[in-house]
This record gives sequence, structure tokens and C-alpha cells, in this order.
Amino acid sequence: MEVRPASVAPGVERFAALTPTLPPATHTNSYAIGEREVVLIEPATPYEDEKREWLAWAEGIRSSGRKLVAILATHHHPDHVGGVAFFKEALGLPLWAHERATRFLKVSVDRALADGDTIDLVGQVTQRWQVMHTPGHASDHICLLEQAARTVIVGDMVASVGTILIAPGDGDMIDYMAQLKRLEELDAEVALPAHGAPIAAPSRLFRAYQAHRSMREAWVLKAVEKLAGEAGATLDEILPVAYAGTDETLYPIARMSLEAHLDKLEHEGAVRRQDGRYSRAA
Repeated sequence: MEVRPASVAPGVERFAALTPTLPPATHTNSYAIGEREVVLIEPATPYEDEKREWLAWAEGIRSSGRKLVAILATHHHPDHVGGVAFFKEALGLPLWAHERATRFLKVSVDRALADGDTIDLVGQVTQRWQVMHTPGHASDHICLLEQAARTVIVGDMVASVGTILIAPGDGDMIDYMAQLKRLEELDAEVALPAHGAPIAAPSRLFRAYQAHRSMREAWVLKAVEKLAGEAGATLDEILPVAYAGTDETLYPIARMSLEAHLDKLEHEGAVRRQDGRYSRAA
């Protein structure tokens, strides 16, 4: 049974709420950062019973004499903002998010956050959280770094349960790989993901994610070489070869990841696409 709320880092509480996220994850972590001034991160759950529990958590923080400053969304995906309109109105708080989130959200963003912005939260120990714009999983994705505590809130950049989908369109594999490298170089002590438990020494996981994506990319290239010929191969022809051993029930998700890899390889000049068919570039 998930303990909630739970203290997960100095001046940070976690509240895991049931959300319509991708399996095997079932919950999205919200975080309350700050000792006296508090920002609530991830207004995630759309479910009425869970919203009541989440609201009680937030009101409990307020009734303890701490000041709720804002609600913050790391990005616009439904399992992160499913309750945003409800919580914004119920708590009377402004919403902070990256400026690109305004393209997706139906509620107003009251403070548009940009890479390099800081969020200072007064307390016995004042916390200074640096905003990092980390596109790739989503174009508006942000992480938050508290340098003194070496703590980074990573949203959906990595997870300690399940994996991360890079979907074509708003997702971008080139950006995602670059931002994983950036996060690795922080040498943080702990990462707090949206799905799963805190991650100790997270640079190891950031490296592992990069290695996994690079390995998958190599498999994709081999599949294109094996299948393409002069006519090229379609996504659906490449999929079972590049993702050999993957449960076929996961093919719809794998297909999106495959397309994101192929978009990256096309951009880098390793493959070419014509009429929906892929082949190795000359």
C-alpha cells in the first residue's frame, strides 16, 4: 500500500495518486516542495475520489501554517494535469508551466516558466529550484533542480517503474537524448520521477536510458537494412524485426517509439523515407 503523503527528500513530500497512465505504472507522483512556502507539482488525477484525497493533502499543508504558492505542471500529458482545473479553482492558486503548455491546456497558465528561471521558496532553509526546459518526451517538459540538495524532479524523463514513451509529433528523440545527457551531467544525489520511487545516484539511470535507446536505434537500422531493399520497408514491416521478443500486445506503443527513432535517423541522414517506406540513405 502506497504511504501518502511521504517525505522523500529534504523539504519534499510525495503524494501518489491513481491516474490513467501507461502500464505498468498506475499512479502519478505529485510533490510538495518547500518548508514554509510550498509549490504543488503535478495536478495529476482526474478521478473524483482521488481528487478529494489530493485536495485534503493540499489543505492539510495550508492548515499547518505553510503557504501554498502555486500549482506547477511538468508537462501537459493527461496523467499529469487531469485535475488541474479543479485544483486551480478549489485552492485559488495560479498555475505555472512552460510557455509551450499553453498550446495544449484548456486552463490559463499564470506564470510561463523558461529554462534558467528560479523558484525561491522561503523556509528554515530557503530552497532555490532551477527550471530546466527538457523537451523530448513532450515539447513543454520541464525538470526542477535544487542544487544545494542535489535533488532533481524529473517528471517523465525517466521512471523507476515502467519506461518512457517518445511519441512522434510532440515527442522528439533527438531532444530527448540530449536532455538525458544534460541530466546525467548534473550528478544529482536523488531524482524524483512522476512514476515510481525516488532514484538514488540517478546519473547511472540516465546513462542506462541513453544506452538502451542507442541499442534500440542500432536494431532499427539493422531491421531497415535487412528488409528495405530497393523499395524500402514500412513501419509495420520493420516493427516485428526491430522489436523482436516484444509482446505483441505492446506493439501499438512500440510502433510509436519506432517512428520516433526513424524520425531521428532520417533527420541525421542515416535513413531516408519516401511514400511511407524507409531505406538506408546512400
